[in-house]
Amino acid sequence: MTEVLKSDLRKLSIDQLTDVMMRMGEPAFRSRQIYEWLWQKSATDIAEMTNLPLTLRKKLEDIYVINAIKTDKIQKSLDGTIKTRFILHDGHKIEAVLIPVPDDKRFTVCVSTQVGCSLTCKFCATGQMKRVRNLDPSEIYDQYVLVNQQCVNAFGSPLTNVVYMGMGEPLLAYSSTLESIELLTSPSGLNISPKRITVSTAGIAKMITRLADEDVKFNLALSLHAADDVKRNEIMPINEQNNLEALMTSLNYFYRKTGNKISYEYIAFKNFNDGMEDAKNLLKLCKQFPVKVNIIEYNAIEGVEFIKADEEKINNFAKYLRSHDIMITIRRSRGKDIDAACGQLANKE
Repeated sequence: MTEVLKSDLRKLSIDQLTDVMMRMGEPAFRSRQIYEWLWQKSATDIAEMTNLPLTLRKKLEDIYVINAIKTDKIQKSLDGTIKTRFILHDGHKIEAVLIPVPDDKRFTVCVSTQVGCSLTCKFCATGQMKRVRNLDPSEIYDQYVLVNQQCVNAFGSPLTNVVYMGMGEPLLAYSSTLESIELLTSPSGLNISPKRITVSTAGIAKMITRLADEDVKFNLALSLHAADDVKRNEIMPINEQNNLEALMTSLNYFYRKTGNKISYEYIAFKNFNDGMEDAKNLLKLCKQFPVKVNIIEYNAIEGVEFIKADEEKINNFAKYLRSHDIMITIRRSRGKDIDAACGQLANKE
């Protein structure tokens, strides 16, 4: 006999769960119990739902499955960073990274939103992969849950921050990204403050405007990496359809509508975007609305000719911006010995 493919229970909304309960002749409050098991208790097996009658659990198991992601491989860096490769129900693989800063009591998970990526940024290992599909909201949620448990076990602390900066472009997985954030932040979910969440985008102007119109509460980061269109076109093809003028217009709108924090991520490449002219161009972009700049060390990627900027040039670059009252942080690479640093996620063995 052909095996009947079961539907994923986590694809049902609370209203859909209520309809299912009514069709099964169960009281409506069962739907709330199931929803709580799924999104507050993070159940990955219907059998875990012990306050449901055994007969109901059996009925659900006949029709539904929970397509939870599973840990496939864990790598630990000398600096404490932990990279986890997860395997999805269809066999595809993604990666998430735990970035601990115990001295500051800051523990961040970097989650993925797509299997692969379609943007082909020249400096990014993920961009060399093809985009296979967007993740389901539950698959993004699972990354948080599993890495949070990992964090508790390794450091005795839950996660403090979530960044959507892993594999894929979050705004090209728009509905999954926003639905997963709702699951993380909702009182009927994990009830995390949206102020602890940052979504990073390579820059899709119309989607940034849409975020503003939906009055989102999380923070936004733009992967900028070059402060003029010629250089940005060279390393980020997305800029050809979303130039800096369009991006600044949408970000300005986002800030005025939401008041949420905006940051620029700026990887410093040697003799490409690390000069004083580049710093002056970046300053112009920083003067349009309040922004924080994170200068990031470039992490070597196989087959890519870029190398990281010299320490002295990075420091002079930052000094110039600080002298004009721009908030700036120089981010040192974390986890590059296990290919877990910015731009290195590629399911590499």
